Amino acid sequence: MADRAIFQDFVVTRSDRLLRTAYLLTRDWGVAEDLLQESLAKAWFAWPGIDEPEPYVRRVLVTTYTSWWRRRWRRELPSDDLPEGAVHDAAGEGEELWRAVGRLPAKQRAVIVLRFYEDLPVSEVARVLGCQEGTVKSQTAKALAKLRVDESIVKELRR
Repeated sequence: MADRAIFQDFVVTRSDRLLRTAYLLTRDWGVAEDLLQESLAKAWFAWPGIDEPEPYVRRVLVTTYTSWWRRRWRRELPSDDLPEGAVHDAAGEGEELWRAVGRLPAKQRAVIVLRFYEDLPVSEVARVLGCQEGTVKSQTAKALAKLRVDESIVKELRR
């Protein structure tokens, strides 16, 4: 019973931050909520053996997102009927940049989100992604190079 209470406390205190990370990966609030829910469900089953919950759940979040991306996950079908209102990024700033980040391959997007949004060091990003630090550095360099030549960002910077 104590594990359940600790897990509930973790969900209550960390869900907002993890949801923002999921949103930055998916660029869709509904998909981000699904991603977080699935990641937390996976964490629940491993909960008794988890030493550091937030890095563990963040890693589950990223690996689940990456596997969805590879499978071209499509559980919902598009519709001509729009919902009552669109949800926008709370910050509203740098929207072009985040659209450009959204066009990056899944692994590069994950590296950018974890390094620059979550402000994690290279070693922690490598741990979360389950790869070498050199891979994180090379994926970061490739992603930044793509962002530097992205026409939408270049136009935004010239304004």
